Amino acid sequence: MTSTLTPPSADAAASTRAPAAPRRRTRLLTLPEVRWAVAATALFLLALPLQLAGAPAWTWGPLYALAYATGGWEPGWEGLKALRDRALDVDLLMVVAALGAASIGQVMDGALLIVIFATSGALEALATARTADSVRGLLDLAPATATRIAADGTEQTVPVEELTIGDTVLVRPGERVGADGRVLDGASEVDQASITGEPLPAAKEPGDEVFAGTLNGTGALRVRVERDASDSVIARIVRMVEEASETKAPTQLFIEKVEQRYSLGMVAATLAVFGVPLALGEEFSAALLRAMTFMIVASPCAVVLATMPPLLSAIADAGRHGVLVKSAVVMERLGQVDAVALDKTGTLTEGTPRVVAVRPLPGSGLGEDELLRLAAAAEHASEHPLARAVVDAARDRRLDLPTAQDFSSAPGVGVKAVVDGRMVEVGAPARLLDAPDGEVVALAEELEESGRTAVVVVVEGTPVGLLGIADRPRPDAAATVAALTTLTGTAPTLLTGDNPRAAAHLAAEAGIEDVRAGLLPQDKLAAVQELESAGRKVMVVGDGVNDAPALAAAHIGVAMGRAGSDLALETADAVVVRDELAAVPTTVALSRRARKLVVQNLVIAGAFITGLVVWDLAGTLPLPLGVAGHEGSTVLVGLNGLRLLRDAAWERAEADGTDWPPGGRPGRVEEVCRVHRSTWSCCGPTPATEPFRTPPGTDCWGPSAT
Repeated sequence: MTSTLTPPSADAAASTRAPAAPRRRTRLLTLPEVRWAVAATALFLLALPLQLAGAPAWTWGPLYALAYATGGWEPGWEGLKALRDRALDVDLLMVVAALGAASIGQVMDGALLIVIFATSGALEALATARTADSVRGLLDLAPATATRIAADGTEQTVPVEELTIGDTVLVRPGERVGADGRVLDGASEVDQASITGEPLPAAKEPGDEVFAGTLNGTGALRVRVERDASDSVIARIVRMVEEASETKAPTQLFIEKVEQRYSLGMVAATLAVFGVPLALGEEFSAALLRAMTFMIVASPCAVVLATMPPLLSAIADAGRHGVLVKSAVVMERLGQVDAVALDKTGTLTEGTPRVVAVRPLPGSGLGEDELLRLAAAAEHASEHPLARAVVDAARDRRLDLPTAQDFSSAPGVGVKAVVDGRMVEVGAPARLLDAPDGEVVALAEELEESGRTAVVVVVEGTPVGLLGIADRPRPDAAATVAALTTLTGTAPTLLTGDNPRAAAHLAAEAGIEDVRAGLLPQDKLAAVQELESAGRKVMVVGDGVNDAPALAAAHIGVAMGRAGSDLALETADAVVVRDELAAVPTTVALSRRARKLVVQNLVIAGAFITGLVVWDLAGTLPLPLGVAGHEGSTVLVGLNGLRLLRDAAWERAEADGTDWPPGGRPGRVEEVCRVHRSTWSCCGPTPATEPFRTPPGTDCWGPSAT
């Protein structure tokens, strides 16, 4: 059946027109960590100019004291609780160091340290809340109600939670499927990109499976429920994301991995520096001064700044170039990646179907433009993605489209309309043609073997040509794959819910050998876990709801920002805001440069701390000189870390692992040829919109070649 089975009831129609439920999102200031961080920062910013302007201490001193209290009480309390559990963490150490700085007159330095720690805690709390919001919001994909058909044929609007296995539900055109099940009657196209990632709606007819939350097209379907709402694919995705987020190993910055030993050692050493001379008869004030000087010069301020500025500078640099890295921990982990898994639709491809081949049949008397003009005129009134692709192709060629009459559409089959007085039909060859035509079948198979969707055009009952429609690879897909291969030492893996033939064709164009197609979200998650269990640090790059479990479980998850789902964007550790795939390997290379600067800074900070500590223990280090040396090392490592803010840092990272020059943009034909010159023969105008390749020794393909 290809038409609406039952007129929608008034209630159902009202439900269909009702606006979507608002996205559930935690407000910023409802998080206590954010409120305390904002208060501490505001108090610090009020006190600082008063101090620098030489105002009396009573004007800025209380403000600093309040900044210490608002920003430091929570990490201090957490540190005390850890101390109760016989653990000494860096939070408590930072609070003690801040108080120690204040006790010898360095009030501003201690307040700054408190503000930095409070802000870091607020960002972490916000990221956690946003991820929880996105997981809860995923449930909004599935409709709240469904139309259940009773045994006597009457319709009832019921909550989806009340549906049981064996119930029959009616899914009208434009509605979302209410439950996982199997089609009993009707025909339609269902957009199930949220589940499988397929770029085109899937034709559904009796016997086909449908999923809750997917969007029905122009036909009506009767569906038998085969899973409870709590066990639907959407519900399982929610559980997988939550479980992956909970089981993902806790992340730490490099310096935090040694915080226990450093903290314990510093506290013990400070007590010894104070207690031993005091026991040997030194005056109390002199012993306390020496101990306080020791605590200041040995405090981890410079070590903390040795780590943070390079990573924060790398985050800022990446942000200027369209990549949002959510934390310093993520930036550090990006440089550890040694395996990459890529989604297909919307990641390696543009995510929009386009006409890539126009094939008039010999003897039809039509050229490419005339064939496309007739097809576009017939498809003009259709909302199907394939129809839009045909119309867009005609507009790109600036063809004048005649007005079509008597338009009709058959879900899963195609459209027909009268164009220039002739009946024109456009649709799937297997369903539109009553009798197989050998020439049409051969040409359709040729198009489909190359990963394209074949669409036949029939005029007055006679096939006149075919169109090949495909989701085009991004211009920089091949160069990005090559760069990631160079950086990680292993070619990326393609994980997609699309069909194996389309996946294999794209993989061949992009230079990927490990292809895993037809995957549901749980299959993608299993593939990532398999790589992780082999000891690999996997980066997953995707954009859809179906990628979210894999993004959450991976060592690093990266989401494409332009078309990425809310869940993918919130679950991912980094977002490519400008949708430039080539920015992914550049960000990995930038992370590695930041890690090198961290090591440099730790060496510098360690040298200063060692020198000042030895001076304090072996001789008499004046307190002002100790503070100057300590602050000097802090400034030095901070400035060294800021080197990554320069544009040249991004250009150098862009060139890492490739042989195009700094500042060169992956995707141009000559650059791709340079990367793949051992296996590719390339040609075409420069700059070209996409790379072309053929086996060595054969003729090159040009932009219009098929």
